[in-house]
Amino acid sequence: MKTYRQRSIPASLILAIATFAIAYAQQPKQTNNMPDEQMTQRGDHVMGFDHLKTTHHFRLLDSGGSIEVTANSAADVESSQQIRMHLQHIAKMFAEGNFKAPMLIHDQTPPGVPVMQDLKAEINYQYEEIDRGAAVRISTKNPAALKAIHEFLRFQIKEHKTGDSLDIKQRS
Repeated sequence: MKTYRQRSIPASLILAIATFAIAYAQQPKQTNNMPDEQMTQRGDHVMGFDHLKTTHHFRLLDSGGSIEVTANSAADVESSQQIRMHLQHIAKMFAEGNFKAPMLIHDQTPPGVPVMQDLKAEINYQYEEIDRGAAVRISTKNPAALKAIHEFLRFQIKEHKTGDSLDIKQRS
């Protein structure tokens, strides 16, 4: 009888450890993305739409670049409308040298912003509706403004983790 108990205790312990290990492996992994989560929450509040229902793209062009946001679903008319309202407002604010929205979202002044503010008269911000959303086309002929626009857009690509190219493309 003593032998039976010695074998059953380790077997019970092994079973308990295996059960715990399986349960632990099936739990979602916790990541330390608190800064990303905070930026997302600030962004959803400032932009007025849910980032999970939308997709951002930032394009670098030889004439400037663009900010493009679309609803992930064609049926999500509400997000499309919210995107259009937000980007229409952004185009107007940026043209006035007002970059409070990106500063609030990122909790810092994005690179390029001080120069874009100083050279606001040299930069054109054109709002455009696109399928399921909108875009702000940014252009300039001023080399200093162009460099600042590219710094700003590269920062956005990295912060929002869009996977967009950091290379400058020719406008087609």
